[in-house]
Amino acid sequence: MDEFKITFFPEHKSVSVDRGTDLLTAALKTGVHIYNSCGGEGVCGRCKVIVKKGDYITEGSGRVSDAERNEGYVLACRTSPGSDMEVFVPEESRLGDLEILTEEIKAKRLAGLYTPVEEIEEEHYKVTSKIFKHGPLSTKIFLKLPNPTIDDNSGDADRLLREIKKHHKEINTIQMGLSNIKRLPRLLRESNWEVTVTLGNRNRTTEVVLIEPGDRSKENFGVAVDVGTTTIVAYLVDLNSQKVLGSKASYNPQVDFGEDVISRIIFAQHEKGLEKLHHAVIDTINTLIDNLIKEASLTLDDVTAVVSAGNTTMTHLLLKIDPANIRKDPYIPAVNFMPVIRASEAGIKINPRGLLMCLPCIGSYVGGDIIAGVLASGMDKTRDLSLFIDLGTNGEVALGNKEWLMSCSTSAGPCFEGGGLKCGVRAMKGAIQNISIKNNSLEIQTIGNLPPKGICGSGIVDIVSELLKNKIIDRSGKIKDNKICQVRDCDGIKELVLVVAEDSATGKDITIDENDIKNLIHSKGAIYTGIEVLLKESGFEKSDIKHVFIAGGLGTALNIRSAINIGLLPDLPEKSFAFLGNTSVAGAKMCLLSYEATDKADVIANKMTYLDLSTNALFMNNYSAALFLPHTDIELFPSVKKLLS
Repeated sequence: MDEFKITFFPEHKSVSVDRGTDLLTAALKTGVHIYNSCGGEGVCGRCKVIVKKGDYITEGSGRVSDAERNEGYVLACRTSPGSDMEVFVPEESRLGDLEILTEEIKAKRLAGLYTPVEEIEEEHYKVTSKIFKHGPLSTKIFLKLPNPTIDDNSGDADRLLREIKKHHKEINTIQMGLSNIKRLPRLLRESNWEVTVTLGNRNRTTEVVLIEPGDRSKENFGVAVDVGTTTIVAYLVDLNSQKVLGSKASYNPQVDFGEDVISRIIFAQHEKGLEKLHHAVIDTINTLIDNLIKEASLTLDDVTAVVSAGNTTMTHLLLKIDPANIRKDPYIPAVNFMPVIRASEAGIKINPRGLLMCLPCIGSYVGGDIIAGVLASGMDKTRDLSLFIDLGTNGEVALGNKEWLMSCSTSAGPCFEGGGLKCGVRAMKGAIQNISIKNNSLEIQTIGNLPPKGICGSGIVDIVSELLKNKIIDRSGKIKDNKICQVRDCDGIKELVLVVAEDSATGKDITIDENDIKNLIHSKGAIYTGIEVLLKESGFEKSDIKHVFIAGGLGTALNIRSAINIGLLPDLPEKSFAFLGNTSVAGAKMCLLSYEATDKADVIANKMTYLDLSTNALFMNNYSAALFLPHTDIELFPSVKKLLS
């Protein structure tokens, strides 16, 4: 088999690959992350690279223009080497440093002030950090056992269990495995009968997880993990003091195999596909944990528990469970309520006997991250009707109060994460996140105030709102001639130039065209229609909603007024909306620290009704009406009607 050396620039990283290996796979092996949203199927056209030197074989693609082809552009996923090669990855194809949301439970007032959610109160409602009784997933206790005598001749294991029950009178039964019993006689005598016992709350049963000599009761730590489709966030938590000692975040490297869960489920069916997806997420979690404990001067043995929250597909891939049936009628996951297991069974490197708990899922496309969000928001404790929205590729929505809960997932597509846009990027430095039109000119704000390199999710919402307000586009999304932005024709599609090439980080014009606007209209229409269906199925009106909680990274920069203007969010008083930050990791942390929170998460999952919108007639009937700005029926958006008039 021929082998060729591929060198990627500007990183100047090299790798040797066999003939037939595509450049996207080669880049992944070197740690060079190239933007792609289709899992290497050649559909999205986002993985463009420039061949500087060498022979290659490539498939023709309409995603590469003639002008680009003349400059040496090819799709990395459709190109393989015929010799040693030098390949340049242009700025627009690189996965830059994401702005990953690690903060939990923070509300962003519309005036731009950040206020702890604990301060948002009403007569029957208070969002708090949910004070549950402290009872972590794993607890350490120091015991001084009485020496055995002729009169007190209990067995070593019986003696240990007896002392545990003296300290924890609420425990009725305790389990202890054979491996611990085998090492107990020598350990007790060598430690002079003074030991630290780690107790695990495993599936509502108390288990002796670990026995150590001496007093190590203060060295007990856990990790809460948000396993998102795009990012992974980990908190290191002192299980005694309940303090967060540090947080780390990273890309979910599974993005190299596909941007959304469907493309990853398909990739998992390839040879060793499931194995690759599993190791991508596990290796990242292990790296985050390793970095956290090094900074805190701890060891892996000090970490005795991990709690994970993620959507249903991410949970399956974390555990290396085949997710194939999630996307096949009747859309049944392998497991919703996953028992607590040894973390080592999933490949997570903490104390060898440490525990792993995954928050429960309730359907194929509504998982533990939404259960965590509902738990963290406290909407399950109020009499007021509340709406919880996690804006992302799936667009999960939950509606309810203390009496009932209902949820659904809408196929919003990757638009809210910068995907599906001609110049779209994820929320990274240089991404356009806000835009306004003042004095007949554009004012652009980017993340990090750097030269613009593309448009992220909050940016596209803001842009379309401003274009609509200023009558540069009509309510169907068609671009009109104007004096503010240059309009030009590109293969029969009108586009607006937002940033000229010399002012951009890519050296190319940053534009928005009618297809981009159409993609956003479809995405926002799916979210809004999901909300409509939940309201109609439960017999409530939009005006009955008292609180709207928005979770996730998009919420940190989303302009509520813009979101209402385009018909993404319901037309409600702006004081009704609150941003809660990363509720997935917040809910995971709650369950890590309290068995009461864990029980409550199970109650929420059992109580929540899951609506499958793919077979819901209401959704189909209402969706087309939402494919207008803000809606076909503008009476549903009185404030926007007033604005546009």
